[in-house]
Order: sequence, then structure tokens, then C-alpha cells
Amino acid sequence: MLLVPVCFLLGAVSRGLVESFTVFLLPLQQELGTDRAAIAAIYSTSSFVTGLSAPLAGKLFDRFGPRALYGLGVLLLILGMLAASYADRAWQLQFALGLFVGFSGAALGNVPHSALLARWYRGRLSLVVAVVYASIGIGIVGVVPLAQLLIERVGWRDAYRLLALLALILVPALVLMPWRRIAAGDPGLRQPRPDAPVPAAAQDGWTLRKAAATPAFWGLFAVFFFTAIGVYGVSVQAVAYLVEIGYAPLQAASAWGFVGLLAPVGMLGFGALDAVIGRRASVALTYFLTIGSIVALWLLGISRHPALLVVFIVALGLTYGSRGPLVSAMAARLFAGRNLGTIYGSVALGGGIGGAIGSFLGGALHDLTGGYDAVFAVAIISAILGATPFWTIKALGRA
Repeated sequence: MLLVPVCFLLGAVSRGLVESFTVFLLPLQQELGTDRAAIAAIYSTSSFVTGLSAPLAGKLFDRFGPRALYGLGVLLLILGMLAASYADRAWQLQFALGLFVGFSGAALGNVPHSALLARWYRGRLSLVVAVVYASIGIGIVGVVPLAQLLIERVGWRDAYRLLALLALILVPALVLMPWRRIAAGDPGLRQPRPDAPVPAAAQDGWTLRKAAATPAFWGLFAVFFFTAIGVYGVSVQAVAYLVEIGYAPLQAASAWGFVGLLAPVGMLGFGALDAVIGRRASVALTYFLTIGSIVALWLLGISRHPALLVVFIVALGLTYGSRGPLVSAMAARLFAGRNLGTIYGSVALGGGIGGAIGSFLGGALHDLTGGYDAVFAVAIISAILGATPFWTIKALGRA
């Protein structure tokens, strides 16, 4: 079945276009003549809308199926990119990139993908979800350097128009796939797994209200929330930071592209490692590497030693998004049923809110302090908080 490749394609193109904002940050700030926080707030709005829309996307998926939701996502992605190319005020970019592209991120993202894949896979669910999550990295490595090249050649406005055309490659997948049959799922997997840790109160089917009454739900929410604050507080400004400390814009964009290139390796690698050394050990390693990458990036401002750049790229690349497939698979096992899309979308809301707070807070701290020390410090603390639920909530160790 082509389900996994199609989900991968949808994720790679949509996520790559969303993450391309990192190379638009400096050109937008220069042309609009505003402070860093105001520009970072555009991405913050997009992230917040993506997170806020995740439960709605899950509900729309459960109600209307994948074809309608994916089609709406592609339409809004194209319209958002085109509208951004004509903007001359920050609020217009908030509308185009924040609302349109933000909602498309939820409609074409991992919430519907995970809910759909859970209807077809059980024993290999963690691996399959990790493969689809890996599309984030492929999207970054493919689109971010391309966006930088387009900005240098034709300017940021035409770059957005050309990127909108790139999204058109998703249309054939929406037209040609047998979505009705795909949405029905594997008949043998329509019942919850008999050995899943389901409390008695949920035997008649999980609902969002029942799930939200469990510590596991809020533990997964917290993982997404705090991890997103740490990662997006740094990632949105990473290219700008590298340019400001002396790297050429294309070099900086390429470095971020290599982070994306390594992300699929990390997602699949840590998924396999989880079965070998255990969940807590593998999770601890991911957060150790994430914190190490932030420290290396911090030290690059003091000494532009090539080894520090390599450590930043490798450590962040291997862990960028690596917690996502794990949380998705855990949610599918804990809250299996017809409302999984709605429940997982609500869990993913934590990532959207955290990403919005992190990206805006990062820009605000940069403006307030005139540097990045506070940005990096907050990111490290947030990463530590993101790891905590794995050790404090028992159900997450059994899922």
C-alpha cells in the first residue's frame, strides 16, 4: 500500500515549507523594519494555530476522513504562501503564515497521519510512525536551503510564490489515492489491543474527557509542551544566529538543512534503540544530546571552531523530532479507539502551545537582552522539564 509514502510526502512538503520561515526571518525583519520579537511572533502564531487546530484536525479526520482534511490543508498551504508574498505589514504575515499555513500544519501533520496509520498497523506501529515523522527532516533538508537560494536569486516575495507552486505536487496524491478504503482501516485491527493498559472506565471506548482524566494524557501533553519551548526557542533563530556570528546565509541555511537530513536517522535509530536499552534510557539520551546541541551552539558565539558546529548539527539533528514518534505510538496504545484522532490532537496541542511560546519568547529575550544567552538558558531548562514525565508517570513506562 502507498499509505506510508503518501503520508511521508504530505509531511515532508508541508513541514519543509513551514520550517523555511527560519531563512525568511532576517529578510523580513530588514524589509519591515521591526524588531526580532515581532517577526518571531509570526512563526509563534503559526505554531500556536497548528497546536490549537490539532484537536480540530483530529475531530475533522474522525468525522470526514483523510481526503477532505488533507485537501483543505493543501489548499490553505498554497493560499497562505501566495498571500505572504504580497504582504507589506507584519499583521498580514500573521494572517497568511500564522492562520492559513498554521492550520495547514495541523491538517497535513502527524495527528491525522498517526490516527490513520493506527488503523493499519499494530505490531510495527512505532516503526511506521517513526518513518512518517522522519518526513520532517527530509522536508527541512530539501526545502530550507532551496528557500535560501530562491531568496538570494529572486527575493523573498517571489521565493514564497515559487514555494507555493511546490505544494502543488501534493495534489495528485489527493486525487488518485483510494481514501475511502484507506480510511476504513484493517478489519483485524478495529478492536483495541487486548493487552493494552486500558483502565476499566475506558472499556466502552475512549473519549477525550476520559483520556483527559488520566495522568498519562497530561504527561504526554507536558512532554510536547516543554520540549517544544526548548527546541523552537532556539531553532527559529538558529539561521539568524549563525549569520550574526559570521557565517554566510547559505552556509547557515545549509547547516540547518543538515539538521533536517539527520532527523530521520535519529527518529528511526532511537525507535530501534528504545527496544534494546529501554524507554527511559533512550529518552534520556535524546534529551542529553538536545541539551548538548544547544550548549555547542552557545559556544559557537565564543569560538567558531568547526567541531562545535558539527556537534550542534549532529546532536540536534539526531534528536530533532525524535520524541514525536514515541509519544504518538504511546498515545495510540494508551487511547486506542475511534476517537484517537481527537485525543492525540489534544495531546499535540501541547507542542503547538509550547512552540508558540518558545519561538516568541526566544525573539523577545533576544530583543530584551541584546543577545542569546537567556534564549539558550531557557531552552536547556525547558528540555529538562520535557523529559521529567517519563520518570514521574508510571503509565508512560508501560505504554
